[in-house]
Amino acid sequence: MREHICVKETMAKKEKKTKIPKDKSKATCRTSIGGQAVIEGVMMKGSRSIATAVRSASGEITVESKYTKPVKERNWFLRLPFIRGVVNLVSQLFQGTGIMMRSAEVYGDFAEPSKFEKWMSDKFKINPMSIIMTFSVVLGIALAVGLFIFLPNFLAGLICDNIPAIDTSDLRSLWYSLIEGGIMIVIFISYILGVSIMKDIRRVFMYHGAEHKTIACFEHGLDLTVENAKKMRREHSRCGTTFLFFTITVSIMVFVLINFMLEKCGLLVTEDMTSAYKVANVFIRLGFKLLFLPVVAGVSYELLKLLAKSDCLFVRILRFPGMMLQKLTTREPEDDMLEVAIVAFKTVLEMEQNDNVPERRFSINVPYGVARKRFETFAPKADESDIDWLFVEITGCKRSEVPGLKTLTKEQYDAGETIAKKMATGLPFQYAVGNTDFYGVKISVNQNVLIPRPETEELVEKAITQIEAQKAKRDSDEKVAVLDLCTGSGAIATVLALKTGAKLTASDVSGAALDVARANALNAGVKVDFVQSDMFEKIDGKFDVIVSNPPYIPTKDIDALDDRVKYFEPRLALDGDKDGLKFYRIIAQNLESHLSEGGVFLCEFGINQAEDIRELFKAYKVEILKDIEGKDRIAVVRV
Repeated sequence: MREHICVKETMAKKEKKTKIPKDKSKATCRTSIGGQAVIEGVMMKGSRSIATAVRSASGEITVESKYTKPVKERNWFLRLPFIRGVVNLVSQLFQGTGIMMRSAEVYGDFAEPSKFEKWMSDKFKINPMSIIMTFSVVLGIALAVGLFIFLPNFLAGLICDNIPAIDTSDLRSLWYSLIEGGIMIVIFISYILGVSIMKDIRRVFMYHGAEHKTIACFEHGLDLTVENAKKMRREHSRCGTTFLFFTITVSIMVFVLINFMLEKCGLLVTEDMTSAYKVANVFIRLGFKLLFLPVVAGVSYELLKLLAKSDCLFVRILRFPGMMLQKLTTREPEDDMLEVAIVAFKTVLEMEQNDNVPERRFSINVPYGVARKRFETFAPKADESDIDWLFVEITGCKRSEVPGLKTLTKEQYDAGETIAKKMATGLPFQYAVGNTDFYGVKISVNQNVLIPRPETEELVEKAITQIEAQKAKRDSDEKVAVLDLCTGSGAIATVLALKTGAKLTASDVSGAALDVARANALNAGVKVDFVQSDMFEKIDGKFDVIVSNPPYIPTKDIDALDDRVKYFEPRLALDGDKDGLKFYRIIAQNLESHLSEGGVFLCEFGINQAEDIRELFKAYKVEILKDIEGKDRIAVVRV
């Protein structure tokens, strides 16, 4: 194993591995793998790979991993002692922030992008997450500088200015530095105690403990199991908490030197200075300390690396304060947390040993209940059936199977969210997805055409029967000629052509509707002759069967329709004039000249219009059929 130096032991020592003494135990298998706790998970990082394991809201462990550029292959300058500490700190800030955000997404933080994020993405083709991550890092650095440098600097100056014995002392710079350092330590510990009150942070601290226990389990030569990991201590010598303590300690030493230099240069605050100069002086000192931050980071990193190589008494004493601080930043993990940490560690370990291990991406699953609530929130005007059909659309399941769904993939969730947002204003589901199922055929729809209704499928069913009856009368192979009048989306014409093989002609007054109809016929692979015509105006010849679902809503009733109908579906396809019978009158007047002898006309009509239809077509044999709900709905007229 190239990256791991395992120390061989005698069989007698191996038998004692599972018994970890309460005092310091010497690791038997060193590793360069380190880690970081994230939201409901753990990130592990080796010399040339990184893996993050997260337990999703559905309880499953998902892993994301990738190879990184080995340290040995980086620019020689970036690998120099002290320089590498600064480089590592910056890279860890960005990498850690990015992984934390990704883990939050896996666990279910599906935040709605802001208008600014959308604008940046559309205008400049920039990934908003990169901007957010950069902003988060910059904000974090600014907060750290303000909290751990500026505030101690300000408070120390305030204290020294108001204690005469210190203000006039020859050792003022030393007292100032010690007070400043003490305040930094108090703020640091108070900050840790403060954030640990938060439930989510407590769980992150528990995963922090799981990370340490897993690494320690490997370093003690034990099998990576939950039971073995539970026996380990949750403090670790290479922990970032210890690094932070070293950083504070080194910064105190460095700031002592800076304050001494400033004092010799006459830049340390004295009693005879004006208030304005004192304020300016504070910012001068702060500026010098910021300049020396890379030095602090570099020295702290090298100190951490050096002390991690030994476990002698002197080193343990130096590490002791940092190890004690880890009792605040780690908590005893639960078994399932250890399981997550072990998965992350094993993934990195495998990638460190084998270049052929494929990289992985998080399998982000969204619980069905979470997804449904979000879709309902995005589309408050959608009814329950619309949300059901949304799930059918994005998952491919049957509607009866929707309640049994457990999770959705992130891709399915994203598709559903897009559809739900389109429905936010009340847009019907079919328009939002751009299609609907009609008689087992997927029909494209938009706001230029009506959404085909289930009762129209019954009209198609009757029409198929009549077309087949017309076929049976023929001695030749000549196709039955069929006209679909007021075709709209072309749903009727497309299905009839597909199911019967008849020669279809379809007409509509709307050119935009005919564009949709042509697309549907093309998608179904059938031939239909489309004619833009105001009823029979440009229709030539006679047909064996004429089918029509014309506008039949009385004008006065349009405003009483459901909002999703009156505001989104084309009024042209709804409004049947004053009594809703305008187009039936036109058909009745032209039927004889366009229907072959022995031909059949079938149409759909509205509620309470059956007797009017009988009256309009009284010159012919009229049969009124009821729909599945028992309402008069279809007329069959024979010449």
